[in-house]
Amino acid sequence: MGILKVYGANNCEDTYEAVEKLKKMSVKFEFFDFCESSANLRVFLNIRDKEPIFDKVKEEGGIGIPCFVKPDGEITLDFDEALKQ
Repeated sequence: MGILKVYGANNCEDTYEAVEKLKKMSVKFEFFDFCESSANLRVFLNIRDKEPIFDKVKEEGGIGIPCFVKPDGEITLDFDEALKQ
Protein backbone atom coordinates (compact mmCIF):
# COMPACT_ATOMS: atom_id res chain seq x y z
CA MET A 1 0.00 0.00 0.00
CA GLY A 2 1.26 3.45 -0.89
CA ILE A 3 1.20 6.63 1.13
CA LEU A 4 -1.32 9.44 0.98
CA LYS A 5 0.15 12.64 -0.49
CA VAL A 6 -1.06 16.01 0.72
CA TYR A 7 -0.39 19.22 -1.22
CA GLY A 8 -0.97 22.58 0.40
CA ALA A 9 0.58 25.33 2.49
CA ASN A 10 1.26 25.46 6.21
CA ASN A 11 -0.04 29.02 6.28
CA CYS A 12 -3.45 27.80 5.03
CA GLU A 13 -5.79 27.04 7.94
CA ASP A 14 -7.57 24.22 6.07
CA THR A 15 -4.29 22.54 5.15
CA TYR A 16 -2.91 22.92 8.66
CA GLU A 17 -6.04 21.38 10.20
CA ALA A 18 -6.02 18.46 7.75
CA VAL A 19 -2.36 17.69 8.44
CA GLU A 20 -2.92 17.84 12.20
CA LYS A 21 -5.92 15.47 11.91
CA LEU A 22 -3.87 13.01 9.86
CA LYS A 23 -1.12 13.08 12.50
CA LYS A 24 -3.61 12.49 15.33
CA MET A 25 -5.14 9.60 13.40
CA SER A 26 -1.66 8.11 12.77
CA VAL A 27 -2.27 8.09 9.01
CA LYS A 28 0.90 7.66 6.98
CA PHE A 29 1.24 10.57 4.58
CA GLU A 30 3.70 12.86 2.84
CA PHE A 31 3.11 16.59 3.00
CA PHE A 32 4.23 18.82 0.15
CA ASP A 33 4.19 22.48 1.20
CA PHE A 34 4.39 24.54 -1.96
CA CYS A 35 5.25 27.71 -0.05
CA GLU A 36 8.54 26.08 0.96
CA SER A 37 9.50 24.56 -2.38
CA SER A 38 9.02 25.68 -5.95
CA ALA A 39 9.34 22.02 -6.99
CA ASN A 40 6.31 21.19 -4.82
CA LEU A 41 4.44 24.13 -6.35
CA ARG A 42 5.20 22.91 -9.88
CA VAL A 43 3.89 19.42 -9.09
CA PHE A 44 0.72 20.84 -7.51
CA LEU A 45 0.08 23.22 -10.42
CA ASN A 46 0.55 20.35 -12.87
CA ILE A 47 -2.11 18.38 -10.98
CA ARG A 48 -4.41 21.42 -10.68
CA ASP A 49 -4.13 22.33 -14.35
CA LYS A 50 -5.00 18.83 -15.57
CA GLU A 51 -7.65 17.59 -13.15
CA PRO A 52 -11.32 18.50 -13.71
CA ILE A 53 -11.94 18.29 -9.94
CA PHE A 54 -10.36 21.77 -9.71
CA ASP A 55 -12.59 23.43 -12.34
CA LYS A 56 -15.21 24.73 -9.90
CA VAL A 57 -12.54 25.82 -7.40
CA LYS A 58 -10.74 27.81 -10.07
CA GLU A 59 -14.01 29.38 -11.28
CA GLU A 60 -14.63 30.58 -7.73
CA GLY A 61 -11.09 31.99 -7.46
CA GLY A 62 -9.88 29.33 -5.02
CA ILE A 63 -6.62 27.43 -4.91
CA GLY A 64 -7.84 23.92 -4.17
CA ILE A 65 -5.92 23.02 -1.03
CA PRO A 66 -5.47 20.83 0.71
CA CYS A 67 -5.28 18.46 -2.20
CA PHE A 68 -5.04 14.75 -1.46
CA VAL A 69 -3.55 12.17 -3.81
CA LYS A 70 -4.52 8.72 -2.64
CA PRO A 71 -2.14 5.77 -3.01
CA ASP A 72 -4.12 4.56 -6.03
CA GLY A 73 -3.63 7.95 -7.74
CA GLU A 74 -7.17 9.23 -7.15
CA ILE A 75 -7.23 12.95 -6.43
CA THR A 76 -9.67 14.52 -4.01
CA LEU A 77 -10.20 17.75 -2.15
CA ASP A 78 -12.33 16.04 0.50
CA PHE A 79 -10.63 14.94 3.74
CA ASP A 80 -12.99 12.03 4.43
CA GLU A 81 -12.75 10.79 0.84
CA ALA A 82 -8.96 10.87 1.10
CA LEU A 83 -9.10 8.31 3.90
CA LYS A 84 -11.24 5.82 1.99
CA GLN A 85 -9.41 2.99 0.31
